[in-house]
Amino acid sequence: QVQLVESGGGLVQPGGFLRLSCAASITRFIITTMGWFRQAPGKQRELVATITSGGNTNYADSVKGRFTISRDDAKNTVSLQMNSLQPEDTAVYYCNTKSSNLPWGQGTLVTVSS
Repeated sequence: QVQLVESGGGLVQPGGFLRLSCAASITRFIITTMGWFRQAPGKQRELVATITSGGNTNYADSVKGRFTISRDDAKNTVSLQMNSLQPEDTAVYYCNTKSSNLPWGQGTLVTVSS
């Protein structure tokens, strides 16, 4: 059964950091381009970072230089290191394939506030 389980969210002050993790119970994870998405209150879900099977990464302009996506193919996990967090990063964060063709997990809430 396909399952995506995100974790690591929480409340953090502006300038702080968090590390999100996603456990992906999918076949052929090793050849799949994975991504992190986020949905802020009242806004559409947006793609913030992707990582290919070869480790090539891409980032939305809004997070470039602050967020780092990585993957562990041995554990079928994908992570998102988020530094210098700002209030505008507040959102529910999800992982999925780049084309978001898998059922969405429950996400993990990140709140950036003083």
